[in-house]
Amino acid sequence: MLNLKIIFNVLGFLLVLDGFFMLLGIPFSIYYGDNDIVVLLACGALTSGTGILIKYFTRNHKKEIRARDGYVVVSLGWIVLSLFGALPFVIHGSIPSYTDAFFETMSGFTTTGASILNDIELMPHGLLFWRSVTQWLGGMGMIVLSLAILPILGIGGMQLFVAEVPGPTKDKIHPRISETAKRLWGIYVIFTLAEAILLFLGGMNIFDSINHSFTTMATGGFSTKQASIAYYDSPYIQYVITIFMFLAGTSFVIHYHALHGNFKVASKNDEFKFYSKVIGVIIVFVAIGLFLNNYGSAEKSFRDASFQIVSMITTTGFITADYELWGSFYQLLFFLLLFTGGCAGSTGGGIKFVRHLILLKNSFSELRRLIHPRAVIPVRFNSNSVPAEIISNILAFFLFYISIFVFGTIIMAFLGMDFLSAMGAVATSLGNVGPAIGSVGPSSNFAHIPDLGKWVLSFLMLMGRLELFTILVIISPSFWKR
Repeated sequence: MLNLKIIFNVLGFLLVLDGFFMLLGIPFSIYYGDNDIVVLLACGALTSGTGILIKYFTRNHKKEIRARDGYVVVSLGWIVLSLFGALPFVIHGSIPSYTDAFFETMSGFTTTGASILNDIELMPHGLLFWRSVTQWLGGMGMIVLSLAILPILGIGGMQLFVAEVPGPTKDKIHPRISETAKRLWGIYVIFTLAEAILLFLGGMNIFDSINHSFTTMATGGFSTKQASIAYYDSPYIQYVITIFMFLAGTSFVIHYHALHGNFKVASKNDEFKFYSKVIGVIIVFVAIGLFLNNYGSAEKSFRDASFQIVSMITTTGFITADYELWGSFYQLLFFLLLFTGGCAGSTGGGIKFVRHLILLKNSFSELRRLIHPRAVIPVRFNSNSVPAEIISNILAFFLFYISIFVFGTIIMAFLGMDFLSAMGAVATSLGNVGPAIGSVGPSSNFAHIPDLGKWVLSFLMLMGRLELFTILVIISPSFWKR
């Protein structure tokens, strides 16, 4: 049986945090003289107040959260946070439709970056900041944030962490899960501040530099400008964001060791080496192709290729150029990049490089076993043999991922989208990327999609953010059997 009291108690705690973070946009509203102060104050009070009431009525709970409870908390947590997080946009009127507001907010919390806004600059600064904050919180995970605080409530957090970070590798940097969460968030904050300072030095105002550092480190891609990073037309800004997108797509365990002077961890990590090499090779290939096709100077070809490729692979979704104008080959390439993702343990979404690498190694091992049927040929990752259950898990993940992609594409095509756009919309939602191809490409957005389609894509964003299994476990009949 589920421990409903503790589930609602944790959800109440998350709502208290959600309401508090809504209020952080008020100083910007006051500074810029916008009209969203009362809305943010009222919605923040309503959200936190609801959370406090829920916590009060569930205060007498068993202080033990089991695996089942953890899966339910994480799944419902993202939904509840988005349901309340959408309220400021609707009540203010910046996004009158609740469906659109929920889509925008779920896109934020899941760090997808898909937007329905046609003129972002018209939105008041407080709401713009809240929009960026949803991505920043979603990047490291509101659940991981709560893990740093839950011990105060006497609640263990391992089950929440496992449900929130279901990748094939979860390296511990501290025996206590709350200390791990604190260290991860500490690194996250340091990188966010560093990028904000560098962007400010490059000419961005304080508001834009903070917002873009929030959404870069979250690999989210929400911008305060309709033209995204192309608005600034600054090589310096583009290079800074490219570097931090790359860092955000790298495992934070590697960052932790690097910040403590242990750089050998990166050089010995198979996934990081694979991630770096793939990005490097594709950038060189695309940059040469653009330069030979008279796209611009060698530097511009390299810069635009680097920015777009790193943005897509890390699932950030910022843009400085419309890659669909580069030709059909590049359109296909960027569609395939929607299925990559960052490293395990990063804020990036998608399939993750570790799964691609282990799947490739297993495929080559199978070929060798056919040639040498009596040989024992293990699949190795970071010099260790990969257990059979991990390989089985990865194979199941790929099967589920492709099946959901196909099924989602059929649904979106049934709702009226052309086939190319339907594939792009589903792939980018499931991979938490943002821009895709077709009518949801880098020069377009998701405003034209039917309301039912937006709810479908919102659900796919949630599935992608929690890497399928957390949601699939919840909706499986066996989960609800005693």
